[in-house]
Amino acid sequence: MELNMRPLDLDAVQAFVLVADLQSFTRAAEVLLTTQSAMSLKLKRLEQRLGSRLLERTPRQVRLSAQGQIFLDRARTLLSAHEYALGGMTPHRERLAVGISDHIAGAGLPAMLAQLNAYDPGVVIEVRIGASRELLAAYDRGELDAAIVRREAERSDGELIQQERMGWFAAPHWQARVGEPIRLATFSPQCGIRELAIRRLEQAGIAWTEVFVGGGVQAVAAAVTAGLAISALLYRVKPVGAIDVGKSMKLPSLPLAQVVLHHKLHNTGKDSRPQSVLRTLVATLKTEAG
Repeated sequence: MELNMRPLDLDAVQAFVLVADLQSFTRAAEVLLTTQSAMSLKLKRLEQRLGSRLLERTPRQVRLSAQGQIFLDRARTLLSAHEYALGGMTPHRERLAVGISDHIAGAGLPAMLAQLNAYDPGVVIEVRIGASRELLAAYDRGELDAAIVRREAERSDGELIQQERMGWFAAPHWQARVGEPIRLATFSPQCGIRELAIRRLEQAGIAWTEVFVGGGVQAVAAAVTAGLAISALLYRVKPVGAIDVGKSMKLPSLPLAQVVLHHKLHNTGKDSRPQSVLRTLVATLKTEAG
């Protein structure tokens, strides 16, 4: 039997891995600066080359077939070997310094970083997690190449990449105290979400008292989980098991949080590796948000 020794198309293999990781042709196409139809054609040719169906497509989702599951690990190994072969051919490793608001990073950050490293291990990624205003200030000072933050009222710049739901979250066992102000767990006074939550409560004529102030999402989430208070949070970062009590307590609705991208990696005619990694990060955040 004659073996087909024609090498695989590495671009198609990379496209397959992206579609598998992001579970979306749309998101993968955004990363590779191409179209869904072009992505579909690449994957169809790869499947023909391998003689196996790798992906199961439905109108709402993309899933790996049994053969796709097997090939995914091999595809990653192939891309890693390709990167290793090129490793000594470049004079220096490129870097990407990006700030991500802790309201946006969420529990999926480790998986996102692993995905970025798998996509291009040749780029050194420096990530800073913090409050949106602090990260914007660092970006303006030139300390960051990019910042993914919640849009602040005083800024209209940045590229809108996502809108996310917010809610009033509490532990399942939490109970409001009759006749007393709503007990709040809030962020630092510099936080825009704190300002928004308090403003909405005061506009609705609802009395409140601050019983816990945290320096970040992890601290505030701990206070909510412990049953100390309720807090306004993005659904993305709500504590495990916490419930939205907004309707049951007749609390004012909260607007969608606008997630925006600020970056200085503008195209100069040639796509850079940090630009590509940044697009992968944005696509991954969109996927995480569902």
